[in-house]
Amino acid sequence: MEDALIRKLKADDAEDISKIYAAITQTPVKDDFIHIIAEQVNRKEDASFVAELDGRVVGYMISIVISGGFGIMKSTWIANMGVNPKFMGQGIGENLASRIFEFSSEKGIKYIYTSVRWDSPDLLSFFKTLGFDRSNFINLRKMLE
Repeated sequence: MEDALIRKLKADDAEDISKIYAAITQTPVKDDFIHIIAEQVNRKEDASFVAELDGRVVGYMISIVISGGFGIMKSTWIANMGVNPKFMGQGIGENLASRIFEFSSEKGIKYIYTSVRWDSPDLLSFFKTLGFDRSNFINLRKMLE
């Protein structure tokens, strides 16, 4: 969608992003999620963007820049993303990703990572169309009781 404006995330986007997240997941959004989005704006190297159409946020991509750790070079990690279901399939996610790629390139960052559940074929397919492939990382999990 060529008309969508891709811009930096602002603190007051949190409510709109929460509505998109709730529409996608079909679950209510907790206050801590809204707080995390608002806090993202204050990060030193903010790599998060929204897609705005007619003054309304219709998509978002929240990313963080990580400088080293566990043998990895400075990299961008796409932590969360979503597009309003009414606007899916119109290139908004690709436009957001392109902006993340551009941001990372400007910062001299060569590697961009994300995690996708193995049982999310649509999301996996989306990232594959953007050129993502398996990395040399294995996601580990510990469940606390």
